[in-house]
Amino acid sequence: MGMYSLFLEQERNRSEKLLHNIMPKSIADQLKKDSKLISMDNPDISVLFADIVSFTVMSEKLSAEKIVGFLDEMFSRFDDLTQKYGIEKIKTIGDSYMVVAGLTTEEKEHAAILFEFGKELIKISSNYNDHKGNPITLRVGINSGPAVSGVIGKSKFSFDIWGDTINTAARLESYGSLSRIHMSIKTFKLE
Repeated sequence: MGMYSLFLEQERNRSEKLLHNIMPKSIADQLKKDSKLISMDNPDISVLFADIVSFTVMSEKLSAEKIVGFLDEMFSRFDDLTQKYGIEKIKTIGDSYMVVAGLTTEEKEHAAILFEFGKELIKISSNYNDHKGNPITLRVGINSGPAVSGVIGKSKFSFDIWGDTINTAARLESYGSLSRIHMSIKTFKLE
């Protein structure tokens, strides 16, 4: 009976860890307690998008194993930084990496935190090379403001965040300069 209890405890811990990998701990805890709709108004957050420049060309030149290995290694280093800065990774979309600061805490310095985080992302990416041997470059966009977040779906459910603040951060990234952080005026004033 003791071994069975130990096994159950280990499996419960493993399940908890997996759940906390796909959503903020406070949201996961709420989801475990109650299966009702989970939604949050987030009046003041900062959002960062980082995207690898010329990734499509690089992915056409390298094997699937090399591309996935490269993304896994670099994004795992980015994930480690989220722990250091106390921010929430929302998702990756292909070669794009999205994080939010100020989501589940009353952190007033969320814009400054993401600015520092963005600088480290650029530094980390420059340690990797593309298919031609050139350092990897990122475009980074940051915006601040209100958003709505929540858990959606029944099959492969996910925690996500929506609103103009997020859309603007994505646009800032896509129009940004290489290896620079492109931020909105609102974020700049907070930073």
